[in-house]
Amino acid sequence: MPRSNSIRTDRAAPDGDPFAQGYARLRAKRPLRKLRLQQIASDLRGGRAESAQEALRGYLSTQPDDADALCLEAQTAERLGRRSEAASRFARCLELAPDFAAARYHYASLLLRLHHYEPASREVEQLLAGDRRNPLLRRLKALILDAIGEEQQSLLVWKDLADEHPGHADCWIHFGQALRATGNQASSIAAFRRAIACRQSSGQAWWSLANMKTFRFTDEDISVMRHDFDRTGIGAEDRVNLLFALGKAYEDEGAFAKSFEHYAKGNAARRLRTDYDWDDINSELAAQKKLYTREFLESRNGAGCKAPDPIFILGRPRSGSTLIEQILSSHSAVEGTAELPHIADFAWRFLEGECVARSIDYPQILAELPSAALTAMGEEYLERTRIHRKLGRPFFIDKSPANYHHVGMILLILPNVKIIDARRHPAACCFSMFKHNYSETNLRLNELGLVYRNYVELMAHFDRVMPGRIHRAIYENMVADPEAEIRSLLDYLELPFEENCLRFYATERTIRTPSSEQVRRPISGEAVGHWRHFEPWLRPLLDSLGPVVTEYPRVPEDLR
Repeated sequence: MPRSNSIRTDRAAPDGDPFAQGYARLRAKRPLRKLRLQQIASDLRGGRAESAQEALRGYLSTQPDDADALCLEAQTAERLGRRSEAASRFARCLELAPDFAAARYHYASLLLRLHHYEPASREVEQLLAGDRRNPLLRRLKALILDAIGEEQQSLLVWKDLADEHPGHADCWIHFGQALRATGNQASSIAAFRRAIACRQSSGQAWWSLANMKTFRFTDEDISVMRHDFDRTGIGAEDRVNLLFALGKAYEDEGAFAKSFEHYAKGNAARRLRTDYDWDDINSELAAQKKLYTREFLESRNGAGCKAPDPIFILGRPRSGSTLIEQILSSHSAVEGTAELPHIADFAWRFLEGECVARSIDYPQILAELPSAALTAMGEEYLERTRIHRKLGRPFFIDKSPANYHHVGMILLILPNVKIIDARRHPAACCFSMFKHNYSETNLRLNELGLVYRNYVELMAHFDRVMPGRIHRAIYENMVADPEAEIRSLLDYLELPFEENCLRFYATERTIRTPSSEQVRRPISGEAVGHWRHFEPWLRPLLDSLGPVVTEYPRVPEDLR
């Protein structure tokens, strides 16, 4: 979840923005009056976080219990990426000034970004007790409800906000996204079109329509998007969203050259925001292969939490993982949840804490942990995921593709879980990622190929040191013979076959991934070879994949 990108003090809220007005109401309860702190806040707003940090250090050395300064210190720490430190500063601030509403709002927002959902909810409810109709607080409550799977409650909040602020595009976008997640496609489309009626150049609304994979733009839609894209004054974010939306529109028309041009431009703009260090990525792969030997993993036998409840579905995005999740969620013993963040949170906690303090990299830090610590982590994972489990079924799915980076940690802290590696044709998978608007993680075509190679090599390593431990589900096999592949999946999970798994498209549940509309229909092979329409422009991708693409689904010898 993205960090807050604005730090406001006592500036007037923009007219017509209910969320900015809601924040202004919070700040009005405790204006920032000290001139020195106003200057520090100005530095922070201007992106001068280091300067603000230095000034606050001097200020707090003489006035350590100034709640306003502690709030600014917390915001500064968060801006500099020290989230745990920021949380502790907000907590101290609120000990000193329990009625500091704006600080409590920032604290609740940070807790949400840290995925501490229950304490975040408590903070929001305390704020709402004093300002029940504040739209900013209600939006934050809805975001928390979204995160913990309380979709119907969340939907009601978004609906109320859209009804109360019918001229505000963002309210309709959020409402549309909630409708889409619960399977109400027609109403979702109508909500996104209401957002466009509010602000025609809303790139996010156009992209939200494009991201509904079964939606098709009209000729008039394309004309409007082209007109808005070409006019001056449109914001950079809207422009990028429109590029991706137009790419999808032209793709659906079969104008593949024009489609690729727009995807490429949109992806290039997004890539400027993506911080990727190839030395770090290659070092991570080498470190994982070095640490997770058969001998090391066997030496940790007996450690970790023994609960078998989680089923991890991982791999690269756009690999068919949502389809697998929907199939398994149709089984009476399995509950689908969401792309849970908790495994990655453990890694970040190491990176922000012990790795820094002890000058040890991740994942090498795991070799330093005693068995009791590994067990405690597994138990903490189960406790943190409890809030996502609603149905009381014995097993639940954690479908976060990026968890393939943490397979070793998963096996150490939860040795009895099942792991499914969802794999799709490398070119199809990578190009599907290329044409998706991920906001902060887009890569160039050749980079996507290199990351995919690293992923294949890492998973091949675990196949070698722990044969049969991870089940590989090939998307194309699932399309060709669904029943055989579903039976194979269930055999691996040690679950009996159920006919409902074949009728997965009839299972009603919330789905928040780009494939939500597709998995609510029977399996189709239309996407299997679709990438070949773009093959003339994919040489950088194909070259970087090398034998990974030519030998698929086999793993090339040099990566085994």
